[in-house]
Amino acid sequence: MHNKALKTLFIFNGLFVFAGSLLGPLYAIYVENISKGIFPITLSWAVFLFSTTIFTLVVAKIGDRIKEKEYLLLVGYGIRAIIWFSYIFIQDFYILLIAQFLLGIGEATGTPAYDALFAEHLDGGKHIYEYSEWKIVSNIVLALGTLLGGFIVEKYGFNPLFVFMSILATLSFIGVYLKPRKLL
Repeated sequence: MHNKALKTLFIFNGLFVFAGSLLGPLYAIYVENISKGIFPITLSWAVFLFSTTIFTLVVAKIGDRIKEKEYLLLVGYGIRAIIWFSYIFIQDFYILLIAQFLLGIGEATGTPAYDALFAEHLDGGKHIYEYSEWKIVSNIVLALGTLLGGFIVEKYGFNPLFVFMSILATLSFIGVYLKPRKLL
């Protein structure tokens, strides 16, 4: 890949996606440990999706007025890094619902910003190729992260996983933040 902006996005968002995939399907087990039963798992995920949807509407209204969209991406990375770290301390299901609501804000802020930055830097005549490159990278990263997450939780438990996820998200944040604004 010769496109430096897309390469930068692939590296740092790939690292971020890897961080998120570490929890992947293990999220259900994590919630089960806090609040027994299947419904709390689905409720907590629904709160995340509801929050993501509501705040995506807000981002849709204001996002294009923000000149440097990488700052929205940074907010998304930062919120999610903090929430993932906070999972270590959550013992109460209602606190988890609040965390999921806040996680939705991070998702709603970061994901459209990433997509917008990606679209801005596509090379003419290579849109499907470059989107396909990202899908290949993200699918490989998701698969590897899911496997590693399972290994970490089985061997060491959830807390080290949450610390690792937060560190990776923070590295993504720092990497994007330190890149020259003109690159993204």
